[in-house]
Amino acid sequence: MKKLIIALSLTSALAAAHAGAATVTIDCGAGTAYDLCKAGVNRWAKKTGNTVKFFESPNSSNDHLGIIQQQLAARSSDIDVYLLDIIWPGLLSGQLVDLKGKVPESELNQHFKGILDANVVNGKLVAIPWYTDAGLLYYRTDLLKKYGFSGAPKTWAELALMAKKIQDGEQKTNKTFVGFVFQGKNYEGLTCDALEWIVSFGGGTIVDTTGKVTVNNPRAAEALDTAASWVRSISPAGIATYSEEEARGDFQAGNAAFMRNWPYAYALGQDQASKVKGKIGVAALPAGPSGKPAAALGGWNLGVNGYSKNQAMAIDLIRYLTGPQEQKIRAIEGAYNPTIQSLYKDQAVLKANPFFGSLYNVFTSAVARPSGPTKGKYNQVSQAFSTAVSSVLNGQSNGQAAVARLSTDLARIKGRGW
Repeated sequence: MKKLIIALSLTSALAAAHAGAATVTIDCGAGTAYDLCKAGVNRWAKKTGNTVKFFESPNSSNDHLGIIQQQLAARSSDIDVYLLDIIWPGLLSGQLVDLKGKVPESELNQHFKGILDANVVNGKLVAIPWYTDAGLLYYRTDLLKKYGFSGAPKTWAELALMAKKIQDGEQKTNKTFVGFVFQGKNYEGLTCDALEWIVSFGGGTIVDTTGKVTVNNPRAAEALDTAASWVRSISPAGIATYSEEEARGDFQAGNAAFMRNWPYAYALGQDQASKVKGKIGVAALPAGPSGKPAAALGGWNLGVNGYSKNQAMAIDLIRYLTGPQEQKIRAIEGAYNPTIQSLYKDQAVLKANPFFGSLYNVFTSAVARPSGPTKGKYNQVSQAFSTAVSSVLNGQSNGQAAVARLSTDLARIKGRGW
């Protein structure tokens, strides 16, 4: 039934898109990201004289991927340019245009090499980086000062102590106030959060770069048990339903001391309507007992549908959108991290997002999810992982039992070939 609903939504959206006499159709994401994308595409259309159509994809990355896979399976040419998560190239590469030789090397070399390399599958360049992401810790600067803390927590244990003290104090006048919000829903966002916990505890990356399943170890189990201890203590009982936007909603409404989220939340938190405008600090995520903080690598890229009938125009569009001018606009207006190295020294960008400079190493050394070694099976791996983590957060399992069972499940997936 869910797939049918998604398919019907896509049919309706595409019917609306085709109502005009546009030429190139682009998948522009959702929400604020959609608005920024649309503005950039319109600038390209005005510059080139071309006409465009827009597709607004679902907020959920899982549903977004499902739509793209449905489109490609049907060999549809309805959408020319796809917005692609950093973990999708291995899943979709066979049906995307190889951009090698079609985009000048001088343009490609402006991007961080590691992010560009993540879009290469078997020698085929399937997408161009548009913006990068890494998990960050947001905190209320005013409340840290109010409760006697001099800076952001360096470890998860410190975060728990600080969050509890602030929460207990604030709940005297605001019963809805909580200490820490994050992405606890069983979806790709939980995979990112839990990967950060496990790596920071020294528990590995679920599957290592050689394809070996490594998650069944005491440090990984300890990380999951630690996260479960936050539920109903410093995090709300409903944290298992939270995605990025639910977490941002609590924090931006002034109802949370700390939040784990992506860089985009900064610009929205500084909006005039935000209750925490001017009170937001941003830091690297805390470290576990191993003393090593970790941030999951995120980011989105633009690729061309292999069934597009407008490939040359589509390539021209993504070259424009991923270029320095557009990446700078998106960084200033939406706090989207550029993939072009030189923009991290741009004064206008740094004025809008001071943490781009201070947390530069967080963005350039973020931990990749194991989409590379698991290739086309990554979705199954991620779903198995987030389900195991969810079982611990919901109190249905403990860390040790969850990672042991997960290791067995992953070995079964691996046995079918990745």
